Amino acid sequence: MTYEEINEMMQEIGMPFAYHHFAEGESPKPPFVIFLSPGEDTFGADNLMYHSFKQLDVELYTDEKSPDAESRVEEVLTQHNIYYTKTETYIESEQLYEVLFEMEV
Repeated sequence: MTYEEINEMMQEIGMPFAYHHFAEGESPKPPFVIFLSPGEDTFGADNLMYHSFKQLDVELYTDEKSPDAESRVEEVLTQHNIYYTKTETYIESEQLYEVLFEMEV
């Protein structure tokens, strides 16, 4: 999946989004989404790389628990046949919930 395809998928979620972070002072009111690719897993043999799987993290931020916002992200990932794992945490310093969707594309 290319950056352009991932960007289009983020648009389908229908919330403000950015790669990695919003510029200082430009963070929108929650809910919003951040996506990033923190690395790659590769498959190779005989000193050749045969395939690369990009890690993709989609982070949903809300100011209160929002099953509707989570469901919207899940629906878009499912429509694109993407398998993900999901975890949640509360960031006390920001007073935001973060729901993290981790996957390989």
